[in-house]
Amino acid sequence: MTNTTGLKPDTRDRAAIADEFKWDLDQIFSDWTTWEAALDALEEMMTRYQAFEGTLADGPDRILAAAELSDELGQLLYRVYQYPGLMRAEDTRNNEVQARLERVKIAMAKFRQATAWYQPELLRIPEATMQGWLDATPELAPYRFGIEESYRQQLHVLDEKGERLLAFAANFNSTPATTYSMMADADVDFPKVKLSDGDEVVASHGNFMNGLFSRRNQADREALFKGHFSVYDSFPNTYASIYNGILQRNWYVTQARRYGSCLAADLDSDNIPVSVYEGLIATAKAGVEPLQRYHRLRRRVLGLERYRYFDAYLPLVEVEWTLPYSRVRPLVVESVAIFGNDYQKTVDRAFSDRWIDVYESEGKRSGAFSAGVYGVHPYMLLNYADTMNDAFTVAHEMGHTMHTVLSNAAQPFATASYSIFVAEVASMTNEDLFLDLLLEREADPDRRIALLQHAIDDIAAGFYRQAMFADFELQAHREVEQGRPITAEVLQGLYLGILGEFFGSSLDDQDWYRNTWARIPHFFGSPFYVFQYATSKAAASLVHKRMTEGGAEERASAVSRYLDLLRSGGSDHPITLLQKAGVDFDTSEPVDALVATMEGLVGRLEQELEAASS
Repeated sequence: MTNTTGLKPDTRDRAAIADEFKWDLDQIFSDWTTWEAALDALEEMMTRYQAFEGTLADGPDRILAAAELSDELGQLLYRVYQYPGLMRAEDTRNNEVQARLERVKIAMAKFRQATAWYQPELLRIPEATMQGWLDATPELAPYRFGIEESYRQQLHVLDEKGERLLAFAANFNSTPATTYSMMADADVDFPKVKLSDGDEVVASHGNFMNGLFSRRNQADREALFKGHFSVYDSFPNTYASIYNGILQRNWYVTQARRYGSCLAADLDSDNIPVSVYEGLIATAKAGVEPLQRYHRLRRRVLGLERYRYFDAYLPLVEVEWTLPYSRVRPLVVESVAIFGNDYQKTVDRAFSDRWIDVYESEGKRSGAFSAGVYGVHPYMLLNYADTMNDAFTVAHEMGHTMHTVLSNAAQPFATASYSIFVAEVASMTNEDLFLDLLLEREADPDRRIALLQHAIDDIAAGFYRQAMFADFELQAHREVEQGRPITAEVLQGLYLGILGEFFGSSLDDQDWYRNTWARIPHFFGSPFYVFQYATSKAAASLVHKRMTEGGAEERASAVSRYLDLLRSGGSDHPITLLQKAGVDFDTSEPVDALVATMEGLVGRLEQELEAASS
């Protein structure tokens, strides 16, 4: 449904929303018949792949043939998965699509089991022999990095029997995370709370967060906070037990694969030194003054005698600011002019060629994401509602989309997928450039304050908060590694100790937050994941600074190195790729630069607030 104002449609009926605002999945498969044929083809290809078992040592031709078939399998599996996967995202209620998605998951499990023999057999070939084959066979070049990575990690690869056992174990390794999801999202009933205007609302995830951003009455925010976290306070032992299941599983796999720590095991897949993780936490803790300064400023501006967690999100100014999608589109394109005309044309194509599902509809998945489909193009999901935050989300997801486009164009399938460690650099760099453009164009004082607060909150949430979470995960895993019991009291103590280190006296009544760790789904579903948001935020800040400051030659060089990073995909270790782009996590420079950026933004905010009040 289009309208003359360019505002979001006043309907949540997907059928009534114009096609131009919905992604076109026919570019993956034309219909379910072609999808079924592709799913059948996967079974046949897996049978052919298994025929290579026992033949890899015959020579490089067998290695090449197996690798090429694996690529063919992987590309088709990706498309077969994304077709129903994206459909489910547009309507999570569709049971027919869910059933097809489950069939793909079964096929993926078969794939893992059918290929479990490959790495152990590969590693029985002497490394010197393999290096000779790689040097003498140019056709193996796309697979060289992956093969060399297998040898780098060979100490941690089990024999065929062991790998099969771990592959079978993967079927129930997700049980603790699934249990958490059922507990936190399905089985828990959030209480109703009565607010100052007489409204009674359920203190659900959505209402809780919306209230933190919109309820000007502190008592209302407190009521929502206490109501929401009452479910976590009521079951601290249950959540601790579930998390202990995660910790024990990780320690089991760590020992099985002969790593010294859970952290080392997790980071090794990307060859990230443990020192990078530990250095991030240490440097973040040393640079908390701008964060605490910001919260002291918020306390003064909001006029609060006591300043608590639920006060940390409220806008400092009330501002009416509608940003329709039709206006944001050209702004996003313009914000990336620094990358050249071809880059901008591709961004514009993403908008015009139906790569994006724009508006909320009944049953649609919440949030936003960019999902690549090798050989087709990425797809972006939004739930655009004409707000400033929504506008930044478009810029953010477009960063992911362009990273995928450039990587897929420059890399073969084997090295096209990039590490999470570098993934968020592109999205966050886009956000920084988008902020530059809006601040440059915006004259309204309140809107400038809103933009600065957005940028500061982004660093607070994307860097400091994630570093804090990373520290909690590390300490919790070390408790298990050292044979100490995990209880609710232990986890509460760890979390409150870390909270105090980051916030100091800027946050009151910290004991209230002893069980808030249990609300973080990444702890349960993606251990040691969140630190990458912090490193990416630091990397993006340094890249942005170098692309926008200094002489023309230095800026042009920074742009070139950044685009090379995006084109590099997964062709090397992420730490190495970032070093080539001028970001070295062997030093504290990236984090120090972000702390300096935070300090500068808080100073600018103070000036804007003073000017607005005078």
